[in-house]
Amino acid sequence: MVVLIAVVVVVVLFMALFKLMWRVAEPNEALVISGLREHGTGDGVAESLGFRIVTGKGTLVIPGVQTVRRLSLDLNEAELQIECVTHQGIPLGIQGVVIFKVGDDYHSIANAARRFLDQQDQMDHRVHNLFAGHLRAIVGNMTVEEMIRDREKLTMLTRESSGTEMEKLGLIVDSLQIQEIIDPTGYIENMGKPHAAAVQMTARIAQADADREATQREQLAEALKAEARRDSSIKQAGFQAEVDAAAASARQSGPLTEASARQEVVVQETKVAELEGQREEQRLQATVRRPADAKAYEEVTLAKASRDARIAAAEAQRQEVELQAAGHAQRVRLEAEAEAEHVKLDAAARAESTRSVGIAEADATAAKGQAEGAAVRARGMAEADSIKARSDALAENQDAVIGQQLAENWPAIVEAAAKPFGAIDQLIVLNGASGLSDAFAQALSQGVAGLQMARKILGSPGEEDAAEKEKAVVTAQSG
Repeated sequence: MVVLIAVVVVVVLFMALFKLMWRVAEPNEALVISGLREHGTGDGVAESLGFRIVTGKGTLVIPGVQTVRRLSLDLNEAELQIECVTHQGIPLGIQGVVIFKVGDDYHSIANAARRFLDQQDQMDHRVHNLFAGHLRAIVGNMTVEEMIRDREKLTMLTRESSGTEMEKLGLIVDSLQIQEIIDPTGYIENMGKPHAAAVQMTARIAQADADREATQREQLAEALKAEARRDSSIKQAGFQAEVDAAAASARQSGPLTEASARQEVVVQETKVAELEGQREEQRLQATVRRPADAKAYEEVTLAKASRDARIAAAEAQRQEVELQAAGHAQRVRLEAEAEAEHVKLDAAARAESTRSVGIAEADATAAKGQAEGAAVRARGMAEADSIKARSDALAENQDAVIGQQLAENWPAIVEAAAKPFGAIDQLIVLNGASGLSDAFAQALSQGVAGLQMARKILGSPGEEDAAEKEKAVVTAQSG
């Protein structure tokens, strides 16, 4: 019994120890066992690994000597939100998702274990940074149109460019999807507006065509309905007319028979009346028409004879009028020719008379001009002689000539001196008769002063000629 208990205890301890040392790798994880130098693995991984990888099976681990850590082989998802600039310089936002995991082979698991074994929660961030750099480089070499029309190309280039880095990390990409391309500048929207407008125009045209066709079909259906209603109404009216005709025929059968009998009576009476009319016509033909025709023929014959006589008289009168008109026209023409000849002769005579008168007037004008010229010349000579005589007289006896001129013009001089007094309405003399005598004496003294001035002028040196002295004398007399 004790032996049995001891065996049981040993078995239990062995099982507990085995359970403690046995580690099983789940299908979605890999066991990374380190602590003892591994000389190789079943898949040929080199000894330089320094640790053992177990997947999908169990293995014994020596507690305290070996350490077992688990590396998840589950799928991981990294969301991409990257701002890029295209080859055209247009900023875009790329939203996508990368689904990745650690590779199933030992090399991938070893690479991932060395890089992420203690930082498996940082795996998404590292993958995001990796794809962000590659996406920026790829988008920078593409245009917006290429990315919109061929997203598969963008995805393929991204996977190809990141494949080497992902392999070094021990990761594989199960799926890479570009979910959305964000256009903050509206370039993509504007690029699609022409196509949207064309599609909208096509849709409106198609809708209009459909509406038109539907309207035509509706109008055609309405027309067919109206035609059917018309045919039905016509048939109903025809049937009603037949019914009404039958009813009327039935109602008039009795009167119709009576009317037929009366019609026969009227026919017979009409025949009798026609015979009586024929008899009356024959009577009128013999008693009225034939005498009337004879009288009418007589009147027509007389009227034709009267008409022919009037026509002949009118023709004779017309010829007489034509002859009179021709004679009158000939007479008027001759009179006109005679009048024209008379006018022509009269004009010639007047022209000759005008020419003779013009010649006589021209001769008279010439003679008159010559006479006036001789008179002007004689007058000028006489004035010149008079001036010369006066100048000689002035040269020989100045005082006598001046006295004569003053005597001749003394009344005018006194009148001119007294003229200022004639413009005075009231003259007040302060010293009576003596003042009045002084005023007249002053007026007379102006004449004496003029005389002295004339003498002084005439007594000037002898360089001045007689014409200038005469001019001075005249000026003194007018003063």
